[in-house]
This record gives sequence, structure tokens and C-alpha cells, in this order.
Amino acid sequence: MAEAEFDRALNRLKENRVRLTPQRKIILNYLITHHTHPTVEMILDDLQKHDDSISLATVYNTVKLLVNYNFVIELKNGDGSTHYDYFGHPHYHVVCDNCGKITDVMDDEFYDIAKELARVTRKNTNYLVTRSDVEVHGICPDCQYKLGLNGNKEELN
Repeated sequence: MAEAEFDRALNRLKENRVRLTPQRKIILNYLITHHTHPTVEMILDDLQKHDDSISLATVYNTVKLLVNYNFVIELKNGDGSTHYDYFGHPHYHVVCDNCGKITDVMDDEFYDIAKELARVTRKNTNYLVTRSDVEVHGICPDCQYKLGLNGNKEELN
């Protein structure tokens, strides 16, 4: 599935006459295959283990390019950092207000929820909605356990 998604993204970038350097392809593939919501620095650290020719500027510029083409979304974390997520399959995020962990929530109903959100927004503001980034906040199961907010850890999983 990741390979098909990679090919689809490459084709769309080619259609838009985006220069596809080896570094851009590596960064795109990384974002498609890693669901860890990395920062630019995390991407750089991981990729430099295999290719030390990739620079911070290259990662930053490539991620911004992918954001501009709506392949990647920016997620602001509670600690002030910006994390990135490949958005090939629409989903939403839940963010832990205690530790900052970001988790993808895949749900078949998300498309309908986003469509309804766009409809209501259009009705109330006359905006033409081009995308929705939905974020839910709470306390993750690990932090609930650490903070004594819920039963034992085994019950949470």
C-alpha cells in the first residue's frame, strides 16, 4: 500500500512540474511510511543515519513543499514544536495534553464528518472549504495511568 501511495504522490507532483530530486523522494517516502508525526529535526536525524548528504534545509523545504501540495499536514504540539503527518488517507488526530503524543484515528465515518463540517462552514461563512484538519485533545492511556486518573494500565489497553 505504501508503494502505491508513493507512486500516486510522485505522479501528482510530476503533473505539477515539481522537480523530484532523490532527497525529495526519500523524504516523501519517509513520511508515507512513518506514522510517528515527526518534526523536521526527527526526519533529519532518521534519514542522516542512511544518507548524510541530506541537510536540514532540504528536509524543511521539502516538507513545506509537501504541505503546499496538501500531501502533508502540520500539527502544532503543546510543546510549541511542529510535527508533520502524511495525509494520503483522511483521518483525524488525538493529542495528549499531558505528554504531547499525537495519535492517528482512522474511522470510516471521518469522510462524512469532514463533509458535514465543510457544509456547515460554507453555510455559516460562505467559505469554500478545501480541507479539514480535525484535532481532538485529551489525556492518553499511559498518562492517565501515570496520573492515577484511571484503573490499572492493563485495563486501558
